Amino acid sequence: MSDIRAIFARQGQACLALGSPFMGRLMALFAKRLQPGMAVSDLLFNWPGDPAPNADNAPLRLAGALHALRLEGRALGDVYPPRDVPDDVLWSAILETLQQESAQILAWLRQPPQTNEVRRMAGILPGLAVIAARDGRLVELLVLVCSGGLNLRADRFCLTLPNGVIGLRESGVRHTPDWNGARPPLALPKIVRRAGIDLNPLDPTRKEDQTRLLAYIWADQRDRLERTKAAMHIAAEQPAEIDAGDAGAWLETQLAKPANGRLRVVLHTVAWQYFPQATVQRAEAAMTAGENVVRLAMEADGGKGAALTLNSYPDAKAEPLGRIDFHGRWVEWHHTS
Repeated sequence: MSDIRAIFARQGQACLALGSPFMGRLMALFAKRLQPGMAVSDLLFNWPGDPAPNADNAPLRLAGALHALRLEGRALGDVYPPRDVPDDVLWSAILETLQQESAQILAWLRQPPQTNEVRRMAGILPGLAVIAARDGRLVELLVLVCSGGLNLRADRFCLTLPNGVIGLRESGVRHTPDWNGARPPLALPKIVRRAGIDLNPLDPTRKEDQTRLLAYIWADQRDRLERTKAAMHIAAEQPAEIDAGDAGAWLETQLAKPANGRLRVVLHTVAWQYFPQATVQRAEAAMTAGENVVRLAMEADGGKGAALTLNSYPDAKAEPLGRIDFHGRWVEWHHTS
């Protein structure tokens, strides 16, 4: 049996480090006060897989379920941000919700969290600009684990740097990270095709899926919530192709097609580490064998935040671009053009 309380405590520390005092507090309450005896808590204490943050992440599944109930107006409106209540009052409301809404919460616990963090594009947009500075071809953007496909519209966002702007100045999705490093190229490539793959893709124009995308954003981080809502409006205006399935198999199919003079940019953010080995092997083989392929990635590597890298195929040698906070709050740009 996993030590679910220790797992909640660890997730709480991670949430605090990522700027969410409320989530840190909520996770700490579960770590200290959760007891068996209810359908939801019994599942957590007897989780059939690995509930840890780097595996099934049961704490974030539960947090998403509770936030969804808040967003739907069904529960927790009196105790969730922007309200601030004592721990005892918050915990009492949580226990009542676990009992009264157990069916919906259990359903959410059976599905993995689905984030679509648009702030990660604060590091990806400069990467796209580096690609454009080297290669003026039209681009097909292929996103692995795209969730609702919000980041397939990254070129419709705006990134404001200390000495320049990348993207659309009038965009409703605005990124202003703490930037450390040289100025990257500013011009983006022209994206003529946007396609993505996810095991369970969401439609950002459907109310149910909008709730799911917003639910995994932490309730006290209003800027993330508003930015994601703005990205949903952009998604409704800018079409994209989104398929359901395995990323490796899908990428094989996409890159087996003739490039027709276009550059294919394969993008993934905090996804590679979760792929089964078979998916990794198929994706790598597809990119190596494909025509006109570059890979732009933001992935954890054990260092500060996540690494931003650029690979050109077929040699696949990784070129470091910089580092970025997992939620895009800061960027350390190492690349010099």
